[in-house]
Amino acid sequence: MNPVEVFDLGGSIVAQQKMDIDFLKKMKSFVESWLMEDETRRLIIVIGGGYPARVFQNTCRELMPQIQGDELDWIGIMATRLNAQLVKALFGDLCKDDVVTDPSEVKSMKGRILVGAGWKPGFSTDYDAVILAENFGAKRLLNLSNIQKVYTADPKKDPQAKPLDQISWEDYRAMTGDSWTPGMNAPFDPVASKRAHEAGLQVIVAEGRDLNNLDLILKNKNYVGTLIS
Repeated sequence: MNPVEVFDLGGSIVAQQKMDIDFLKKMKSFVESWLMEDETRRLIIVIGGGYPARVFQNTCRELMPQIQGDELDWIGIMATRLNAQLVKALFGDLCKDDVVTDPSEVKSMKGRILVGAGWKPGFSTDYDAVILAENFGAKRLLNLSNIQKVYTADPKKDPQAKPLDQISWEDYRAMTGDSWTPGMNAPFDPVASKRAHEAGLQVIVAEGRDLNNLDLILKNKNYVGTLIS
């Protein structure tokens, strides 16, 4: 059994145009029940920027098109920290540590849940989640967003795109490349992919709002998603 599970949550799971209070309650109940089943279980949750990040980055692009790169990244990072603070509050006493904003410095946790957010420009929160997975000895990372699987191409642009049950890191990285741009829409950040590949980390890409499917993943049963390894 993994010493700790790592949930790399897309910001859309937490922060949409309208906050889904009912789902957040269900997620809280699900996680708490899972932790109660085994007192040795610990969980790391790293949160993306979601809707607030897109709104503020797009506003910045419109008002000041000359602003690119790090400036846009910092806007997204601040959105992740707002989302992470909400999730930390949601879990109360289970989360005794401050929100992690520099994953390279964190190798222990006081509570049973550790919440992380964006660190610095140049990559997404996927990369932060990979670093924390390495620091805590996790063998896999669950990338939970608003997509069910990785496709051979963007299904919104290519009607011939096919969903994949599994893919090698070599093939996945050949599809996505190695560079990051703020607000990039890829199942798993290319910079994070390089580090996860080098670390021998498995990543499961799955729909984050499907808690029944998440339960199957945690129980190592047949699930809907894509294994990258």
